[in-house]
Parts: sequence; C-alpha cells; structure tokens
Amino acid sequence: MLTPPADAGRSYYGDLIQNRRPEARLDLSFATVQPDSLPLKLRLFERHAYSSQAFIPLDVARYLVTVCPDNGRGQPAPSQAVSFIANAAQTVIYAPGTWHHPMVTLDRPGRFAVVMWAMGDAGDEELVPLDLPCKVVDPSGDLLTD
Repeated sequence: MLTPPADAGRSYYGDLIQNRRPEARLDLSFATVQPDSLPLKLRLFERHAYSSQAFIPLDVARYLVTVCPDNGRGQPAPSQAVSFIANAAQTVIYAPGTWHHPMVTLDRPGRFAVVMWAMGDAGDEELVPLDLPCKVVDPSGDLLTD
C-alpha cells in the first residue's frame, strides 16, 4: 500500500509495476465498484502470475484490500486471508502472483485506475470461486470482524 508523501515533489514507484512476460503490453483501465458492507463473505480470489496490478483511487471513500498466501499447490489459502481498510489517499499494488479478492468499496461506489501488464490470454488472470467469511483489520491493526 502506498500513501503519497505530504511534502511537495514527486515520488517514483515504477519498479513496483513488475512484468514477467516481455511481450506483454502495459494496460490501463478504469473500474467502478459498487459498495458492499461489513461483515461480508469472500466471493473469489484472483491472481496475476506475470504482472503486478495497481489500483489507484480516483473517487472513493474507504475500500477493502484482501490478500492471502498460496497454499503451496497453486491455489489460494483463504483461511489465512487478511483484509485491511484503505482510504482514498492510498494506492494498492499487488505483486505478481499475489492472491487477492476483487476490490470492495465501503460507504459508496468508488472509481479506480488499474495498471497492469497483459497479453489478452489465460495467463493474465486466474480466478478461484469461494464462499467464506472475511476477517477485516482496521488501519490501527484491530480486528473488526472475524
């Protein structure tokens, strides 16, 4: 998670936008996400094995960032998932291969710019459907739901 510095100037994070397929193209898209409320259930996990994926808030209040490790067999380990509440000033960049839940906005609809490398094939994204309760941690580190 990145929070822009308070001081004037520019900070560079280009090294975090990783690409593991030299023939992939940089892709910029926009996503509008309808809000959900807590507690919620995790619907699916996804990962992008060859590219990082950045979500840059354009118009959003709070949103939920949920990640989990790989189970060692190429699938998510949802029982080890952790969710964090992010605010409108924070950008999230998932590293290549990071299992994560699709974006969930809280409070109201949200809009994001999304940056990743893509080739338009099955290697761009893996999806695993779920139906599990979600543990949510607030910004102070306190567990909000179990």
